[in-house]
Amino acid sequence: MKTEYRTARPVGDDTGHRTGRRRDLIAAAAGILLVTAAVLVGRSIQDSDGSLYVHWPPLLASWYPHTGPGTPAAVVVAAAVVAYGPPLADRIRQRALLPTAWAASLAWVLSLALIDGWGRGIAERLTTKHEYLQVIDRFQDIGAALRGFDDHILIGSPGNWPAHVAGHPPGATLTFVLLDRIGLGGGAWAGVWCIVVGSSAVPAALVTLRALADERLARRAAPFLVLAPVAVWTGTSADAYFAAVAAWSVALLALAATRSVRLPRAAAFASGLLYGLTCYLSYGLTLIAILLLTVLVLTRTARPFPLVLLGALVVPAAFTLAGYNWWEGYRLLVERYYQGAGGLRPYSYWVWANLACTTIAAGLATVAGLRRAAAGAPGAVRALRTGTTCASQRLILLTLMALLALLAADLSGMSKAETERIWQPFILWLLPAAALLPTGTRRGWLTAQAVVALLVNHLLWTGW
Repeated sequence: MKTEYRTARPVGDDTGHRTGRRRDLIAAAAGILLVTAAVLVGRSIQDSDGSLYVHWPPLLASWYPHTGPGTPAAVVVAAAVVAYGPPLADRIRQRALLPTAWAASLAWVLSLALIDGWGRGIAERLTTKHEYLQVIDRFQDIGAALRGFDDHILIGSPGNWPAHVAGHPPGATLTFVLLDRIGLGGGAWAGVWCIVVGSSAVPAALVTLRALADERLARRAAPFLVLAPVAVWTGTSADAYFAAVAAWSVALLALAATRSVRLPRAAAFASGLLYGLTCYLSYGLTLIAILLLTVLVLTRTARPFPLVLLGALVVPAAFTLAGYNWWEGYRLLVERYYQGAGGLRPYSYWVWANLACTTIAAGLATVAGLRRAAAGAPGAVRALRTGTTCASQRLILLTLMALLALLAADLSGMSKAETERIWQPFILWLLPAAALLPTGTRRGWLTAQAVVALLVNHLLWTGW
């Protein structure tokens, strides 16, 4: 039987919350100040000793004003989502919401990527010296490559892996090896894979919101999930693919826990299976467990847990039997991280400048939404204790727990710089906080989101 929830008007809606709009603007202004400080302080440090290892701090980017074939399309997509996104999301048939959101997200990501052109924006992004496609030929014997994977992580080891290969478990590289094996080799197919799969994180988030909160909040969040500045780094980045796998793990658990799917046990097992895969795509995404636990707490059930755990063991068991040692790989990665730029970048700057990167990627609407989430957090926690949470309170707790996971990654010191790209799996779950903003302000906040993305993509050449 499907779990029933008490519903309520979302926190921050128009009724009785008009004074909150000024506080929203103050929160957005604070976000702008944080980014400005990160730019100015970062520029000073980088000019002084070069220890940040980024050309346009806090982003891994270079100053490069330009336009491209995707420019007209990006402007049209942004204008269409701002003008028609909110009413369409409110009125569209339930079955059409998810594919429409996926298509819109795909159009936004593709148009932004094509501002840099097909080659530089998509087809060549994953073919540089740091990327996964550089080592495809070294996986002719997959078993041997997995058994010897850890031997090539450290700088100075024979045939050491490129940065991205060494920085992730072999599941990431193996994805592109398998694409190559089925005839989808090369940078173009790899880029398209990351964009198409990465864009599916948007419907995954909507599935989760509809199951944990309600249909109304999911619809309010949809345009903000689509028109997010983080889309600049979704195309083309393997981290977008990782974000989607993690997002569907959370979504399937939400369906299983609320029993809002025909086969909840299968959904729970599949959730665990994808979480296991997530851990073998990126070491840092073990923190997605915080979101999975949040789903169980919000739904007040542990029923899916055994099947999630069983599913989560499948991928680790397969890699372990194939000869790859995840724990040894992570230990060596930490050593490799401090052998390179990670060991030279100052923690004292990046521990707060990373949050400036997140502000840019998540956008000012998300900052304002998180302000409302923080304001509603005490009431949401009290309601959680008594089992009387309303839809908006469950959304508040979900977004704040995603923020907690992001802060844990930040404090670890293993994410100094490049977090606008690396933290996509966490930033995704911050975006729904914008659903808490008043109805009458949605177009304005969506415009702010689009402007940030268009400025970043047209003024900077983003790294990797």
